[in-house]
Amino acid sequence: MEIKGKVVLYGALILVVFLLLLFSLGVFDLSKNKTIQSVSKETGGIPEKCQIPEGQEIDSWKEHLGHHAETKDCLKYFN
Repeated sequence: MEIKGKVVLYGALILVVFLLLLFSLGVFDLSKNKTIQSVSKETGGIPEKCQIPEGQEIDSWKEHLGHHAETKDCLKYFN
C-alpha cells in the first residue's frame, strides 16, 4: 500500500513539473487577445479590411489606411 501511494505522489509531481515547463516555454499563451477577427488564410493572417485590393500599389494602400481611424491598426501588417 505504501509503494502505491508513492507512485501516485511521484506521478502527480512529474505532471506538475511537466505542466510548469510547458507554461514557461509559452506553449499555453494565455495573454493572447481573444477577440474574433475575420482573417483569410491565403493572406498570411491579414484581416480582410487590411488586405491590399487588386491593382492597388502597397505605398498608396498604406497611405490610404493611415487616413482612416478604423484602419490605422492595419499598418502593422505592412512594414
